[in-house]
Amino acid sequence: MRHIGLIAGAAAAALVATGAITYAVAEDSGGARYAAKTPTAGSADAGFARDMAVHHQQAVEMSFIVRDRTTDTEVRRLAYDIAQTQANQRGMLLGWLDLWELPKVSADPPMTWMGMGDMPAGEDGALMPGMATNSEMRRLGELGGRQAEVFYLQLMTDHHKGGVHMAKGCVARCTVRVEKRLARGMVASQRSEMRLMADMLKERGAVPRS
Repeated sequence: MRHIGLIAGAAAAALVATGAITYAVAEDSGGARYAAKTPTAGSADAGFARDMAVHHQQAVEMSFIVRDRTTDTEVRRLAYDIAQTQANQRGMLLGWLDLWELPKVSADPPMTWMGMGDMPAGEDGALMPGMATNSEMRRLGELGGRQAEVFYLQLMTDHHKGGVHMAKGCVARCTVRVEKRLARGMVASQRSEMRLMADMLKERGAVPRS
């Protein structure tokens, strides 16, 4: 429970920080100085915003599914924290695309901005590394109790690994300072949650899938 409290506190701090980041971007939204820095549709900044918004949406969906499939307070609280944090961040990413007047979808394959546009198409709805397949999402919705908890923790661990990979790509390639800052925060928070989920899996006699 102590670990969950720390994660909850971190999530609350993240919500405050993301609000500040949104405000900072808005403050820069006027004048020629901003226009010169506006990312293009094919930039890493725009690509990361589009792809991570999709990636985050699935994490939110998984988290709400497991909250209906278990009564375990620890798992439900973690799922709520993840859903709230990632929904907030997703809103920011889409808001930046609006601010930059860029499309929220692209004809390019996912991960093109990371030089991975030629990777094989994801199977069964898994569009990017770490994402669950459609079959896995259905299975999560069919399980209950401890089985649902373990499967959620395993899926979310994989999801976070993919998310960290993408966020590190933004840190290396993005040019908008506040977006890079958000990406760094994602790396730190999701690594922390992966450590927590490994402990939670161990308590349930299970281990991450990879």
